[in-house]
Amino acid sequence: MSFCCGASMIGTKGTLKHYRTHIHNVPILFCPVCHRVDVHYLIENEYEILAEYAHGDGASEVDFHDYVEKEGISLLENCVNHEEEEPMEVAHNQIDMALDLLSFAKRIGDEEWQKQLKRRLGVLNQRRNKLRQRSTSEGYC
Repeated sequence: MSFCCGASMIGTKGTLKHYRTHIHNVPILFCPVCHRVDVHYLIENEYEILAEYAHGDGASEVDFHDYVEKEGISLLENCVNHEEEEPMEVAHNQIDMALDLLSFAKRIGDEEWQKQLKRRLGVLNQRRNKLRQRSTSEGYC
């Protein structure tokens, strides 16, 4: 599991740019608060090799899955949430986890971590409220 801004990141697949080459379907971890993106740690080496070769060949686009196979390994199994989940469920899970961590941070007296978690909770609460507004407005269409 990867952490950012005091709590977990969301597992998904995305397109990353390496110089002028776009590499599609790369397993990544995404922070819903600060929007940091990391290549999944289980495929970092494969990604770097593919990116360098594709760039060296002058390819403008490549698909990660056309070149790298990770059979028997679920790259997203250690992620708390996945992009395919219902957005409101992801927001609630992230808020619950941040609240649990905030409680722990208070218990151990880690002021900096508490500050990070409170910021994260504020951003996640805004996202949850936007999702509620969107679902409410879509319900009246």
